[in-house]
Amino acid sequence: MSVMSAGTEARPSRWRAGLGRLTAGAALLTAVAMLPWLSGNDPALTVLRARSADQDPTPEQLAAVREQLGLDEGPFTHLLHWLGALPQGDAGTSWVSGEAVLPQVTSAFAVSVTLMLGALVVTIAVAALVSARTVYLGSRRRLHRGTGAIGVGVLAALPKFLLASLLATVCGVWLGWFPSSGWEGPPSMVLPALALGVPSGAMIGGLLDQSLPAAFNEPWARTWHAYGYAPHHVARHALRRALAGVLPQLLPTVVGLVGGAVAVEKIFNIPGLGRLALDAAIAQDLPPLQTATLALILLGVVAGLLIQVLRRALLGPALRDGALPALHTPAAARGRFTRWAAMACALALLTLVTAGLLRDPLHVDTAARLLPPSAAHPLGTDALGRDLLARLGHGALRTVGMALAVTAVCTVIGLLLGMAAQVGAGLTEVVSTMPAVLAGMLTTAVTGPSASGAALAVCLVGWTPYAAQAAALLEQERASGHMLASLSFGAGPGYLLRHHLLPAVLPPVLRNALLRLPTTVLVLASLGFLGLGEQPPTAEWGRLLSENQPYAELAPWTVLAPACALVLLSVLALSGTDAAAARGPASVRGRMSRRSRRRGVQGEEKVSAGRTAPRSVV
Repeated sequence: MSVMSAGTEARPSRWRAGLGRLTAGAALLTAVAMLPWLSGNDPALTVLRARSADQDPTPEQLAAVREQLGLDEGPFTHLLHWLGALPQGDAGTSWVSGEAVLPQVTSAFAVSVTLMLGALVVTIAVAALVSARTVYLGSRRRLHRGTGAIGVGVLAALPKFLLASLLATVCGVWLGWFPSSGWEGPPSMVLPALALGVPSGAMIGGLLDQSLPAAFNEPWARTWHAYGYAPHHVARHALRRALAGVLPQLLPTVVGLVGGAVAVEKIFNIPGLGRLALDAAIAQDLPPLQTATLALILLGVVAGLLIQVLRRALLGPALRDGALPALHTPAAARGRFTRWAAMACALALLTLVTAGLLRDPLHVDTAARLLPPSAAHPLGTDALGRDLLARLGHGALRTVGMALAVTAVCTVIGLLLGMAAQVGAGLTEVVSTMPAVLAGMLTTAVTGPSASGAALAVCLVGWTPYAAQAAALLEQERASGHMLASLSFGAGPGYLLRHHLLPAVLPPVLRNALLRLPTTVLVLASLGFLGLGEQPPTAEWGRLLSENQPYAELAPWTVLAPACALVLLSVLALSGTDAAAARGPASVRGRMSRRSRRRGVQGEEKVSAGRTAPRSVV
C-alpha cells in the first residue's frame, strides 16, 4: 500500500459530505416547519395573540386565521410551498406582521455577520494574548513549566450576557465611551463584540495553548534551534502545526456568534438574526423562522468549507502524503502558584457549598430584598429576600451534576461522529448552526418544559465542537508516519483504535469538554430563563445569574456569587487536565505509545518470518 493511498482513503468523499449536508439541512428545516404542530397549541391561537395580544379570541377569529394561513394543510405542504417560492426570491410573508420576510432576514443577517466579524477579531486577539507566553518561551526552548489555567478559566467562564451588562453599564452609561444600545454604526459594535469575543477567545486560546508545547517538541523544532534559526521562524511554523488541530473549533464559535448571541443582542438592542429567529419561534411565525434557519445553515456550510480549506493549507502536502509527525506533549512541571491557586479555589468552593447547605434556600423575606453581604447573609439576598449563600450551596449538586452529564453525553456523541467521518461529514456543519434556544423549543414541544428537556436540547447541538475536533485530529493521526508503520506491520483496526487513534484524540477532546463546562451551565440556564428548562424556585447557578441579571447594576452581589462559583469550577476543571498533562510520558498517550512500539517490533518480526501480511487502512 502506498503512502498516498493511505492518506486519501482516510478522507470522506466529497459527494458523501455533500449528501450529509443536504440530509441534515433538510431534517433541520423539517423539524422547524413542524414546530407549531408539535407544540400541542393551536397555531392560529398563538399567531392571533402575537398580532393583537387578545387573550380570548372568538372561534370565528381563529377560523379566519386558519383559512388565511392555510394551517389546515399541515406543515409539509407549507414547507414545500415555501421551498418552491425561494428560487423566485420569495420567502413568504410574516404571519404576525404581514411584511415580506426576505428583507427582514437579509437586514438581520447583515447586522449579525458584521457583529460576528467584530467578535471574531476580538476572539483572535484574546487567543493570541492567551498563547503568547507559550509561543515566546517555546520558540526559545525555554518552556519548562506547564501553562497556567487560572487566567484561561476566568475568561472562559465569564457569562456573555453578564459581561454585556457590565460593559453596557460601565463603558456605555457611566463613561459614555460607546453607545450602550442600538445599531448605528461601527461604534455600536465595540461593546457587544467584546462581550462575545472575550470568552470565545479564551476558549480558543486555551486549546491552542495546550497544543503548542507538542508542536515545539517535534524533531524539526529542536533541529532548527540547534542550527540557530531565528525564534520567530520556529514560532511561525509551530503555530501552523498547532492551529490545524484547533481551527475546526472556530466553526461552532463563528456560527454561535451569529445565531446564539440572543442575550447580547437583547441587552444592546441589536436587530440581529438570533433575536429575529427567537422572536419568530416564540410567536410560531414560520416564514421568518424558516428563512433565518436556512441562512444559518448556509453560513455554517460556507464557514465549514473555508475552515477545511485553510486547515489543509496549513498542514500542506504532508497531510496528503501521510507524512505528518505525531504530536507528543512533553512533560512539564506545574508552577507553584498554579498548584496553590487550584487548592485555594477548591477550598473556597467547598466552603461556600458546605455553608450554603446549612441554610434554607426557599425562605422568602420581602423585607430583606436585595440586601448587601452581611453577617446574617454573607453573600447578600436576591429580589425576593432569599439568602444567596443558601441557594448557591443547594444548587451546586444539581448544577454540576447536570452539566457534567450533558457534557459527557455530548463528548461521547462527538467522538463517535468524529470517528465516523463519512457518516458525520456535513452533519457537524449543519447542526452547529442551530441555536440551543431553538433546539430547546423543539424538545419542549415534545417533552414539555423540564430540566430533562433542556438537557436533551443541549445534547442535540452541544456535540458539534467535539465532533469537529475529533475528526480533525483523527485525520492528522491517520496521516502520520507511525500509523502507516503499524499498518505495514499488520496492525488491525482494533489495535489502531486502542493504541493510535483514541490516545491521539481523547486528551485534547476531554480538555475541550472541561473548558466548555461553564458554557454548558449557562446554556441550560438560558433555556430555564425562557421557560424551557429548570423551573423556579429551583436553586441552580445558571438560573441565579439569569434571575438576578436585571438587578446587576443596583445590586451587583446578586450575580457576583454565582459568577465566581462558575469561575472556580472552570479553574478546577482546567487544573485537573493540566495536572494530567504534566505527567508527560506517564500519561495515557505516553503509555499507549510505548505499547504501540513494542507491538510494532513484534509485528516486524512476524512480517520478516513471512507469517503476517499487511492489512488495509482503517
